[in-house]
Amino acid sequence: MRRKTCIIIGNGELLHDLSAQIDAADYVLRFNRPKTFGGWSGQRTDRLMMCNSGKPMQQMLADAGFLNSDFVKNTRDIVFTYHPAIMQDYFKKPFVTSRLFYGRKLDWTHEGIDILGSRGKTVTILPSEFYLNACKEINISGKMLYRMFPSTGYLGIWDFLQRLRPDEWQIKLCGFNWQGWKQHNWEAERKWVKAKISNCMLSIIE
Repeated sequence: MRRKTCIIIGNGELLHDLSAQIDAADYVLRFNRPKTFGGWSGQRTDRLMMCNSGKPMQQMLADAGFLNSDFVKNTRDIVFTYHPAIMQDYFKKPFVTSRLFYGRKLDWTHEGIDILGSRGKTVTILPSEFYLNACKEINISGKMLYRMFPSTGYLGIWDFLQRLRPDEWQIKLCGFNWQGWKQHNWEAERKWVKAKISNCMLSIIE
């Protein structure tokens, strides 16, 4: 029996055109504000996983270009990675000045559901246990939960490894460079992915 292919696309760099391979996949996962890579990452989007907290979400919800993009239009499923209880318990609230002058806030879940729902999208919010279990796998626990936060890309890979049977699916990654916000533990995430590749649970599209 042919195994189906799931391709998970990060927002790092692509070295060459993967559009044909991506669009031919059985399932494609992207994150937040997907990059077009000059068309190298194709158009297919089955799930868009979004960080529903802080400034990044505020900017995405206010950006008509993003909301009207093919990635949002094409996706069948939008997932918010942070349950409101997780944000309330572990995330820092914006400074008062940021809230007053720039409209910053911690939790954009309700606004996200309203705005994306008005475009015909169904939004799923992942449970608190999902976040805590994913954190534990890269040694984020206890007091570390207040200082280090898993990237949306890592959470997406972790989720699919839990749900997709390896005898039915092959999971391939591209566009991940494990760099960015300093409060993501990029080295731990990179090592975790490398171990999964060594165990033949993931592969990288070269």
